[in-house]
Amino acid sequence: MIVIFSAPSGAGKSTIVNYLLSKHPNLEFSVSATSRPPRGTEQNGVAYYFLSADEFRKKIEAQEFVEYEEVYTGCFYGTLKSEIERINAKGNHVVFDVDVVGGLNLKRIFGEKALAIFIAPPSLDELRRRLVGRGTDAPEMIERRLAKASQELSYAPQFDRIIVNDNLETAQAEAERIVSAFIS
Repeated sequence: MIVIFSAPSGAGKSTIVNYLLSKHPNLEFSVSATSRPPRGTEQNGVAYYFLSADEFRKKIEAQEFVEYEEVYTGCFYGTLKSEIERINAKGNHVVFDVDVVGGLNLKRIFGEKALAIFIAPPSLDELRRRLVGRGTDAPEMIERRLAKASQELSYAPQFDRIIVNDNLETAQAEAERIVSAFIS
């Protein structure tokens, strides 16, 4: 089975995904590829596979992605076919932490084998506070992320489930309940 989490940047999807991974040993995180530089302590092959834009384009040409997107000019994100094959070979369920367009693309590709969950922030003001608070982005990038978040929120109804992350423990419990029912 495939479980897809999408959200605007800063909504808490990675925190919720990490919580679920700690609770379910048969869930395994699919490491996405990106052409953006690492943030903070991110490590290659753990947070993402960090590729140059040229390396990313070569993998596109070689059809090595299930799906990919140029999120910002020259900044690509994508799902490598090899990641899904690696996780499936172990008999585990694949968990994605991807942007909204990637999440909907994966849902379209995998259909009923996939559960697509949208994590929504309680408000754009709260999202701004979270993005500023994590201290990983320059002010202009925060503004770009907030502008994109307004657009991304309009996609929420296309997902199978929506969880509003206004209280992290409540959101984690709801995600665990939904995912446990799906993979059973």
